[in-house]
Amino acid sequence: MDSILQRIDDKEADLIALTQDLIRFPTINPPGEAYEPCAHYLGERLKKRGFDVQYVRAHGTPGDSDQYPRINIIARKKGGRPGPCVHFNSHIDVVEVGKGWTKDPFGGEIADGKIYGRGACDMKGGLAASIIAIEAYIEANPDFPGAIEISGTCDEESGGYGGVAYLAEQGFFAKDRVDHVIIPEPLNKDRICLGHRGVWWAEIETHGHIAHGSMPFLGDCAVRHMGAVIDQFEEKLYPALAEKRTDMPVVPPGARQSTLNINSIHGGQSEDYDGLPAPCVPDSCRMVIDRRFLIEEQLDQVKGEITKLLDELSENRDKFRYEIKDLFEVQPTMTDKEQPVVQAVSSAISDVLETQPDYVISPGTYDQKHIDRIGKLKDCIAYGPGILDLAHQPDEYVGIEDMLDSAKVMAKAIHNLLNGDQQ
Repeated sequence: MDSILQRIDDKEADLIALTQDLIRFPTINPPGEAYEPCAHYLGERLKKRGFDVQYVRAHGTPGDSDQYPRINIIARKKGGRPGPCVHFNSHIDVVEVGKGWTKDPFGGEIADGKIYGRGACDMKGGLAASIIAIEAYIEANPDFPGAIEISGTCDEESGGYGGVAYLAEQGFFAKDRVDHVIIPEPLNKDRICLGHRGVWWAEIETHGHIAHGSMPFLGDCAVRHMGAVIDQFEEKLYPALAEKRTDMPVVPPGARQSTLNINSIHGGQSEDYDGLPAPCVPDSCRMVIDRRFLIEEQLDQVKGEITKLLDELSENRDKFRYEIKDLFEVQPTMTDKEQPVVQAVSSAISDVLETQPDYVISPGTYDQKHIDRIGKLKDCIAYGPGILDLAHQPDEYVGIEDMLDSAKVMAKAIHNLLNGDQQ
């Protein structure tokens, strides 16, 4: 293993350049920009290193179009002997830039041992580290057993339906093809992420009656009805959620309770035009909610807490009418610590970093949900460089030393998994 670790050190400049190149693809989702050139950049690199490369477009998935095709790359290299398959999955999409940056979001600027840019931490640094780890391992072990796969996938930031979900439906994560999956999400180099909380997104719409804004008494304001919904959340729901606690090792600690975020709210006429709005009483108001729940909770109970409050308003508030629509739902998932991939990465962290790993659960979901639920593959974790709190923030960065250390852990984990040495 020492020769592999030295190879990774020797590849530091390549690791930096690869990370910078990936950041410079503005793969913003939505709408799904630059997916195709980013995927082909990865494919050309891996072809040169002997990988069989496939590009898979997720036709018909949300957002897929000829202008913004959902292009995924899957690269596979078989070893010289029979053995298991280790798969590294990274998403190539990033969220919007947002405000507050002091660096070029797509410049890949280096300062103080860090590479800055949107997606540096989440998760192009992890993707680059996994590629360097795999390349170093293969160079040192050209006759390795089994197979190694790398995927760069779409749309993780919007649910993963054009990426891992689609690939899982097509059999790319079937147990007769893949044995172990590592997702290099930014959870810190000494932590193993076993899974994530559950999520339910829904849209609540309150209804009213349109009238002239100078005579609101002739109408019924849907926004005021939504205000009553928010009051119920503040008075009843939020205190109840704060009492729900989990034994899951969720990080940060504030996420060890159930949470609800109001993602957006809008009522009345849109203001996305020049000029003054029309003087109307709004007859509709919509709210999107993001409910994160724990492995100890059942999804039907989670939904029931909301509908109970809405039904009470229907009974007690004059003219209150509502509709609720499911947008997105994912069950919590947690991999058992005794699974081979957990043991292999744990051993690698102990050997490379000379520390025992922390086991954590992510507060938000990531693509493990599809590998678990659709692919039926339980031997899956997230492990990668980067600080989770930096994800989606301005001046996002990934540490170069952290990427090197994580690449060494990944290489050691590959060795452990392909050779059946998890301890």
